[in-house]
Amino acid sequence: MAKWLNRNIAAMGFTSLFSDFSHEMTTVVLPTFLTSLGGSPATLGFIEGVADAATSFMKFLAGWYSDVIKRRKPFATLGYALTAIGVGLLAIATRWQHVLVDRAVAWAGKGLRKPPRDALLVESTQPAYYGRVFGFHRAMDTIGGVLGPACAYLLINYVSLRTLFMIAFIPGVLSVIGMLLVKEPATHHKEEKKFEGSRLKQLPATFRIFCAAVGFYGVGKFADSMLILRATQLMTPAYGLLGASSTVILLYIARNVMYASLSYPVGALADRIGKRMVLVFGYLFAALASVGLMFPYSGIMWLALLFALIGLSLAITDGLEKGVAADLIPSHVLGTGYGMLAMINGVTAFISSSLIGFLWANVSAIAGFGLSAGAFLMAAIVVAFFVRGD
Repeated sequence: MAKWLNRNIAAMGFTSLFSDFSHEMTTVVLPTFLTSLGGSPATLGFIEGVADAATSFMKFLAGWYSDVIKRRKPFATLGYALTAIGVGLLAIATRWQHVLVDRAVAWAGKGLRKPPRDALLVESTQPAYYGRVFGFHRAMDTIGGVLGPACAYLLINYVSLRTLFMIAFIPGVLSVIGMLLVKEPATHHKEEKKFEGSRLKQLPATFRIFCAAVGFYGVGKFADSMLILRATQLMTPAYGLLGASSTVILLYIARNVMYASLSYPVGALADRIGKRMVLVFGYLFAALASVGLMFPYSGIMWLALLFALIGLSLAITDGLEKGVAADLIPSHVLGTGYGMLAMINGVTAFISSSLIGFLWANVSAIAGFGLSAGAFLMAAIVVAFFVRGD
């Protein structure tokens, strides 16, 4: 077994696999389900934005408090449980407002688990392996992101969407069981449980600049469900709603296959040549994909190219943002740093999904995805010219 692939890393990898299997199985059919409840692109953007924004404070609080008490596992375990519950509740939703609440519960779980889990990954390995560890974790996460949509594709013509949501609850439960197998690494002694502003002040200036880049990226990063809705709308005139929905699921699976297959190689490469500049290319690939989505082309090969480009971008950015951050954050405020990073992601996700959805519905898709492309480009510029160190 590789030196870095210990029990904790493996257990957290399988935990993420099952969790992504669960919520990605619902993500690919959520736009169709929401449409059946009378939702629009603006409604979808609002739901995704509010759900992400509702988790932002949770992310920061979980990261900071896990630093204080030096316990990561309880927060991560509860977070995975909430995500599973939010997925299961979709089976009984009858209005778009119900979808909003269910999505918020699931994403609150993501907010609660993410910073402590990322800190657990860092504390379970050595700095020389950060790229590999986060690459492996994202690969396992995305394997679940392939299996979930594949399962939805196989079942969509045979069971109702509500039944799909109930089936998706099962791997969500397995993710909680997987997290229970993780052993809390030995850390420093517990400290007084009060909010210390000095913890924020101990975050280095370079990390704060990096947070600005992450913020720009977050403003551009629209929800996966909006990508699915865009492709579905483009293909519906030629294929019909059901045909378009099924075809887009296959494109989404292909995107996640690329994401999963490249996450570890990208992480290993970044450990050798430098994480920062590789991350810049990830942001640039995202900008190119957004430019492509501005145009109303519905050809399968064109859309497949855009989905693949997004998969490549995610393989780079999702792991390397955390890997670059790990190099910039002092170990004693690691949870706080990851909490701040996650909070920025949550706040900007609200801005992104809400604003892009609004522009799409009230101006044009060109305006919405054009905003996304510009934000991605700004993120690349900040990391390339203003963030120092690897």
